[in-house]
Amino acid sequence: MTEPAIQTLAIVGASGQMGQVFSQAFTDQGCDVVPLDRPFSKAAIREALTDCDMLLLSVPVTAMDSVLDHMTPHLNGRTILCDVGSVKIHPMKTMIRRYQGPVVGTHPLFGPILPDEFTPRIAIAPGRETDRDAASAVSRLMQSCGYECFSTTAEEHDRAMAFVQGLNFTSTVAFLAAARDVDGIDNFITPSFKRRLDSAHKMLTQDTELFETISESNPFLQEVNRKFMAYLSLAAGGDLDLLADRAQWWWHHETP
Repeated sequence: MTEPAIQTLAIVGASGQMGQVFSQAFTDQGCDVVPLDRPFSKAAIREALTDCDMLLLSVPVTAMDSVLDHMTPHLNGRTILCDVGSVKIHPMKTMIRRYQGPVVGTHPLFGPILPDEFTPRIAIAPGRETDRDAASAVSRLMQSCGYECFSTTAEEHDRAMAFVQGLNFTSTVAFLAAARDVDGIDNFITPSFKRRLDSAHKMLTQDTELFETISESNPFLQEVNRKFMAYLSLAAGGDLDLLADRAQWWWHHETP
């Protein structure tokens, strides 16, 4: 079967940070991009989706159902329904339940501002077995925009992100909350501790709501928290050599 080409897109949430990123990227590739933002108009939605190749939902996970209430009556059954959420199992189940056409879940593993020398990657998961061609088409579109794509499943994605985003947030919150109980600790800040504070600053002052939503929506986070507590128990028991040895895995690809 020939992969569908994606030339005409509608983006819900096009005025948001990531919506703007993808609107510009797709436009730069010569695609026709139609923004769909609140307040929604039935006439505008109908016009945008009649011959649309892909509808991209750049909205919070918590808004998925209400957005689909407006969109699904106007989808033609051929349009690829796609999201960019940080959690995949629940949103993809919702899209599959609400739409009989092709469904593809994506997660851009980056924000609107890319760090220097960082390769932007996107996880891509087909909603159903029959949606693999649609997932390939989405991947080709993203690759044409300069993004590196890889295939995954909703479960594999959420298990990994329970660590990368969920535990990263909860452990940082717990660590800094515990550290503030030490009188005069701000007099003892080292360069490495300052780097950790700087890294946590945006997470805790600007992205708290995002990370709380991710944590609440990821079905594997509590399991990951319990695993982390088990490793903390090893540390409390003095088994730091064992933990350090396991942690070295992150640099296993480096040549000695």
